[in-house]
Amino acid sequence: MEDQRQPILPKQKSISGYEGLELKSFGSCLKWVFVDQSNIWRTGLSWSIFFVLAIGVPLVSHFLLSCSSCDENHSRPYHVVYQLSVSLFAVLSFISLSFWTRKFGLRRFLFLDKLCDASEKVRHGYKQQFQNSMKLLCLIVFPCFAAECVYKIWWYVSGATEIPYYGNMYLSDTILCMLELCSWLYRTTIFFLVCVLFRLICHLQILRLESFAQVFQKETEVETIMLEHNKIKRSLRIISHRFRVFILVSLIMVTASQLISLVMTTRSSAHVNIFKAGELALCSISLVTSLFICLRSATKVTHKAQSITGLAAKWNVCATIHSFDYTETETPMAPQKRQALVKYLEHNRAGITVFGFMVDRTWLHSIFAIQMALLLWMLNKTIGTI
Repeated sequence: MEDQRQPILPKQKSISGYEGLELKSFGSCLKWVFVDQSNIWRTGLSWSIFFVLAIGVPLVSHFLLSCSSCDENHSRPYHVVYQLSVSLFAVLSFISLSFWTRKFGLRRFLFLDKLCDASEKVRHGYKQQFQNSMKLLCLIVFPCFAAECVYKIWWYVSGATEIPYYGNMYLSDTILCMLELCSWLYRTTIFFLVCVLFRLICHLQILRLESFAQVFQKETEVETIMLEHNKIKRSLRIISHRFRVFILVSLIMVTASQLISLVMTTRSSAHVNIFKAGELALCSISLVTSLFICLRSATKVTHKAQSITGLAAKWNVCATIHSFDYTETETPMAPQKRQALVKYLEHNRAGITVFGFMVDRTWLHSIFAIQMALLLWMLNKTIGTI
């Protein structure tokens, strides 16, 4: 078993080519969000910043900026739900990311150690996905952060005379505004980073499955196919085991957050507008988007893995038909071995699982049906009683 306190980045001599460059890029990203816990000092700094920005600043914001005398546009009736939703998701993401990087190391966690046996096409595709993942993270976080900045600056500037301040009004508002923005950026970046990392890992398995599917275009030994399929299936099982708690808890938390928000905004006494519910709407968009990234990535891998069964069946039929073209002196491939392989793939479907449940379209349809039932029940309790 690997050392629990190994550094995020392994020794430079063990990294070659693009792997070293991309690991440095992700290592820098982890340091930027203060998740680097490669030694005791960085660990202390990481947890200190986490408690300050993910827990301390939201608490201070709620109690010190409580404004019961503010006008309707500057009152914050949904502030508690908004802060709890973002903070709880950030706590889940930070603890998960800290555990993974400390236990496995970044290289092993991203399955870079498995690329030594991969084809050049898979290596190049994974390299491209490294770059796309960082772009995707920036593409998601920065627009949301810009919207949050606009809202916070408006809230502080337009309500300067009503919002509680301490000492100098301008200095107090400036410091509090910057702390709130830093806290939002820190928490949002962490949970989006985990989702983007999961998407990256899933895409590597998709590349491996696409490469594996090429073996059915030629007559290949059944034993070779079985060995390669077992390697991919083992990798998918490892990914499922590592992320199952994160995916399940994320699904529960996002569902709970949206239902609570729905109840608060649809009750008879609620007066909803962009000024009151702007942050809550931005929070909902962020959380649903992050969950969508995880579920979509898991579903794509599962269906790519399950499509292998269809390819194997087609390969078996073509090989069986082709076997009749052999002359008496030639030895055709054994049809019983091919048929056994197809049966094995039919009864041992690979994919991303969450505590034994396969994350595929059927699973998503079931989740959608449950959430739709909860939604209608909630609406009946709120709108139906008006």
